[in-house]
Amino acid sequence: MTVRVAMWSGPRNISTAMMRSFGARADTVVVDEPLYAHYLAATGIEHPGREEILAFQPVDWREAVSALVADVPAAVHYQKHMTHHLLPDIGRDWLGAVRNAFLVRDPAYVVASYAKVRGEPTLADLGYEQQVEIFRAYGGPVVDAADVLRDPAGTLSRLCTALGVPWDPAMLAWPAGRRDTDGVWAPHWYAAVESSTGFAAYDPRPADVPERLRWLVDAAAPLYAELSAHSL
Repeated sequence: MTVRVAMWSGPRNISTAMMRSFGARADTVVVDEPLYAHYLAATGIEHPGREEILAFQPVDWREAVSALVADVPAAVHYQKHMTHHLLPDIGRDWLGAVRNAFLVRDPAYVVASYAKVRGEPTLADLGYEQQVEIFRAYGGPVVDAADVLRDPAGTLSRLCTALGVPWDPAMLAWPAGRRDTDGVWAPHWYAAVESSTGFAAYDPRPADVPERLRWLVDAAAPLYAELSAHSL
């Protein structure tokens, strides 16, 4: 029986490295941001490669979700989700058919990183509200990106146990390069992970948050605190 893992992450996190980690397992198939096309179509937002993405994936969320709960020829079906893609118009019932998990990061680091690629991010861009919504309704294991980077083997083995899948040391390393399973947006965003062969070392330096965005860190902090209190 396939274990369907829906990993919910905000942007400017290690979500693509986590997808690489699970993709390194021989028993796992991965899917990259399956709700992205619906998100772009519904919001009208401009992202790099927008037209390619709209042609690459189902625009109707129902079609996208049907593939997420269908049978796949693998023991684990790992779904990398950007939490802000879960728009209000998307039904939630299917979330009960997957094992939800949450990848969180201190909002100071998220905001500092996001500010470099989008000058004025909003709370909705960061996905914390949707993460809390899913967690409150369905629960599931929470892992903090900082813990993964500090101790990949320990944190990932605890995550596997919580998900009910066997720990596989293959998750700690992977070949460099692009994957057929990467979204068509990879050329715009994945340069760093394409050159990686494992998780980066933890960087303990404080986040350099622009003063104008301190309010955003403060707004996200209680949401992050609620989730991180359950970190493995």
